[in-house]
Amino acid sequence: MRIDVHFTPAGLVAGDLAGRGVVVIDALRATTTVITALANGAKAVIPAASSEEAVRLASNLEKDGVVLAGERKSVKIEGFALGNSPREMTAAAVGGKTIVLATTNGTPALVAAQGGDPVLVGAPVNFKALAERARAALAGRGDLVIVCAGRDKQFAIEDAYTAGVIIKAAAGGGGKGMRVAQDEEQYPQAFSLAKQEALAAFGSDEVYLEKYLARPRHIEIQLMGDMHGRVMHLCERDCSVQRRHQKLIEEAPSPAVDQTLRQAIGDSAVRLAEAIGYVGAGTIEFLLDEDGSFYFMEMNTRIQVEHPVTEMTTNFDLVKEQIRVAAGEPLSFVMNGHRLRGHAIECRVNAEDPARNFQPSPGTITVYHPPGGPGVRVDTHIYAGYTVPPYYDSLLAKLIVHGNSRTEALARMRQALDSFIIEGVTTTIPFLSRVMRHPDFVAGRVDTKFLEREPQLLQAPT
Repeated sequence: MRIDVHFTPAGLVAGDLAGRGVVVIDALRATTTVITALANGAKAVIPAASSEEAVRLASNLEKDGVVLAGERKSVKIEGFALGNSPREMTAAAVGGKTIVLATTNGTPALVAAQGGDPVLVGAPVNFKALAERARAALAGRGDLVIVCAGRDKQFAIEDAYTAGVIIKAAAGGGGKGMRVAQDEEQYPQAFSLAKQEALAAFGSDEVYLEKYLARPRHIEIQLMGDMHGRVMHLCERDCSVQRRHQKLIEEAPSPAVDQTLRQAIGDSAVRLAEAIGYVGAGTIEFLLDEDGSFYFMEMNTRIQVEHPVTEMTTNFDLVKEQIRVAAGEPLSFVMNGHRLRGHAIECRVNAEDPARNFQPSPGTITVYHPPGGPGVRVDTHIYAGYTVPPYYDSLLAKLIVHGNSRTEALARMRQALDSFIIEGVTTTIPFLSRVMRHPDFVAGRVDTKFLEREPQLLQAPT
């Protein structure tokens, strides 16, 4: 389904969207007022583009059953019975009545959407019901148009999300070109900075907005699709420990995901990949909120850095399978949520100094002694005498461990980090060792803001 978004109704007139499914959103009040009035027994709510039009429309209806409501510049219109506050739409005031509503922003957007099939009204109070209604009404049909009411003919950030937003580079990745705006005052500067960073990093200043979650977990689903129309998933990875939106530690399975949630997220990822006919290895990333809600973030159409934790917990070679399906072979497994065995953790060992805001540490490696033993894997390209350049990603090695339980995997990772020796450049090994011993990480209580709350982990003990 194609989705078009108009951040204001500017340029739209009634009939322009005829035959298309339309959702009108005015988080600054009008749509909430409409929904509240209908929920409290109003027979109908008729939107008017102006107070004059509202009076004209009301004059054509039986006076006993009509209530004029509305505002101009947040002030109730003189002579109208009600303003534009949902609190005024009580059962006593609107029950059994037809409400003719005129507002500064919301009702002109509703008028512009006339002719849509259907026209749905969206507000913070009905987002879930709206999504379900839109899905049912538009199943098998063409496209959807979202019309935001805006404010004084300008884009209103509240229409996009009723909480904060995160602004992301459309061509981005690796945490670059991302800025958070917690309120409308922060938005202009955050938007401008995100565009500048996106242009500098990716050659395009195109950005998009997502709902900002204060303390989410980063959960991703590993997928594999073949040329025969089958897509399967191999459960999730938890990548919540991050710095500057870039992953540092990954594990599978997630301590925060039970079997019910695993199935729900996995099924969502598979449906999305099936809808686009995806072939090969890929990952769909989600943010998991504290209340258990999960939100699509992006799809990575490749083998990811952290794929070994999935390999260790499923005993399945993802690289080999990707080559097989690229050659036209069918998937070699037939069950979603491939049976998990134990727990795996990966630490990314970088040539960086955590105490200096993870500043890169180029130089020549003089000593290299990796850990070993049962359940320990090291993927790397470095060796004693290798020169770490200042120009590229600072990743030196991936240290992956597997255990029969998360407790065993944690113990194995601590031991492996303690015996991992790299000299000549500063690395993140001591920092990773401290994280592995932090009570919140041990208990599985981390989110993407974990390191911001625990800055002492960045400093070596004195």
